[in-house]
Amino acid sequence: MEKPCLNDQNKYPSDEVISRTLGEVKNTWNRFIDLLKNDYPSFYSEWRYYRDGKNWLFKVTKKKKTICWVSVYPQMFKTTFYFSDKAEELMINSQLKKAYIDQFIHGKRYGKIRGITVSIQEADDLNSTKILIDIKEKLK
Repeated sequence: MEKPCLNDQNKYPSDEVISRTLGEVKNTWNRFIDLLKNDYPSFYSEWRYYRDGKNWLFKVTKKKKTICWVSVYPQMFKTTFYFSDKAEELMINSQLKKAYIDQFIHGKRYGKIRGITVSIQEADDLNSTKILIDIKEKLK
């Protein structure tokens, strides 16, 4: 199983580090950052090192609400969202790919929440992330 690769606590994930790790996928990363800035100006994002997972994650929030976490892999990054059961109907009625809906419906539960992870390598992969952000925004 692949593991995120930004695991050196003393090496902040600078733009140079992200470029080296993502390679050609860095352009898609830039589009993701632009999407956040342009479509969701009230969002705040920051890199944080999490000791429990021994990894740097890019945390995206709106006020005190976590929107998603982003982890970086060689030539790919992943956005992970957590939703309560009340998101199920929105998921089913969304334009999400069936695989992501199934991931939510049949996925592991963490108490009262379930997660969805989107692997991103190309700009088109950002569509699912945008749909999930919009679902997150609709929920209270």
